[in-house]
Amino acid sequence: MQLNRMKRQWIQLVVTCLLCWVCALIEAASGFAEEGGGTRFTLKSSIAHALKHNPDVLISKEGVSAARLNKKGQFSEFLPKLSSTYGYLRLDNEKESLPGVVTAPKDQYTFTATLDQTVFTGFSKMNRFEISQLDLQIARFQEREARQDLVYRVKEAYFNILQEQNLAMVAARAVEQLASHLEQARDFYEVGLIPRNDLLESEVELANAKLDLVIARNRVTFAKSRFNVLLQRPIDAPVSLENIGRAGTFDKSYPACVDLALAHRTEKKRALLGLERSQEAVQLAKRDYYPAVNLEANYVKTGDSADVDGGTGIYDEEEWNVGVTASWTFWEWGKTAYGVREKLRRRAQAELAVKKIEDRIRQDVKDAYLSLKEAERNIVTQKKAVEQAKENLRITKERYQEQVATSTEVIDAQTLLTRTQNNYYNALNGYNLSKAALYRAIGAEAE
Repeated sequence: MQLNRMKRQWIQLVVTCLLCWVCALIEAASGFAEEGGGTRFTLKSSIAHALKHNPDVLISKEGVSAARLNKKGQFSEFLPKLSSTYGYLRLDNEKESLPGVVTAPKDQYTFTATLDQTVFTGFSKMNRFEISQLDLQIARFQEREARQDLVYRVKEAYFNILQEQNLAMVAARAVEQLASHLEQARDFYEVGLIPRNDLLESEVELANAKLDLVIARNRVTFAKSRFNVLLQRPIDAPVSLENIGRAGTFDKSYPACVDLALAHRTEKKRALLGLERSQEAVQLAKRDYYPAVNLEANYVKTGDSADVDGGTGIYDEEEWNVGVTASWTFWEWGKTAYGVREKLRRRAQAELAVKKIEDRIRQDVKDAYLSLKEAERNIVTQKKAVEQAKENLRITKERYQEQVATSTEVIDAQTLLTRTQNNYYNALNGYNLSKAALYRAIGAEAE
């Protein structure tokens, strides 16, 4: 008994230890994932995530679904309609044609089934169906626009994070360099090689650099928050991005970009559909110039009880009839003509809208293309300037070490390097953003 109890206790101890070990591993793995920033996003995965979760795209998808249902509803207008009525009528007295011969009982129940088919309505049903088809195509183009806009905004947010991280890195390096310079200046001051104001200047510049670093890191946090909101993630979720540097090259000519934009921009296609829709609206407004023809068939059952099955005084308990009705309102004091003229003015508006959109497309392409080429040149220039600024700082620090340069010259050289590095990363970010804007301008989602 004693031995068995000891065995059970030993097994319980082993199981407890194993459970604690497993829990510790899970907690450690969770902590590692959190410290590592969770999922590492690439530009492609960021776009895919946003397209799946961003409400702007989801709203546009709902718009397509609504337009599709409206089209189906308009098509159903071509089909016959079935309806039925069930009525009850109570008379004060039975009606008799002769004593004892009832012609209308007190209780009268009627059931009517009606088939109604519109034969002609001045082409209005066809016009409405055509408009619903155009509305569906417009909604699809609006969805594509929403996707293209979102892709550009994701690229912008992605590149801005990389930009702010690079600027924060430059600010951190400036703090390190100035801190190192301050240590050297303090050593020189303690042995009497430099005056106190040189030391104070180094301390002030270091304090300013630390402030710049705090601001730069805050800007990184702000950029990540905007990125998270765009991707519908928790606003404070950790963000880890793949650093892509310069996002490829662009070798299309400006005329080729304009041609692509005019051929593929969904805004122009949507405007052309709007023009076509306005023409259909003109035809729809002319419907009252024509008569309306309607076919109706009825099946009627009558009775003196709720089951509508004949009875006393009911001589024809079942009957049916078919009729055709033509109606035409041919004078409304010019209402139809005014309506047609209004739609013609709307069509003229749509024609001008197409022209306006074409001009805007050309302007979008030109702005993005010029910005891209400017950024390309700036990258080359600033990259060379960074190397020169680094060399200038190295030489100045060596001269300061030999006491043939002042502390102010070292600080100026460091400031020049920081500004030049910032200019380089600004040019790099400008290139990536301009390239993304140019792809949006020519109506492309991806590169």
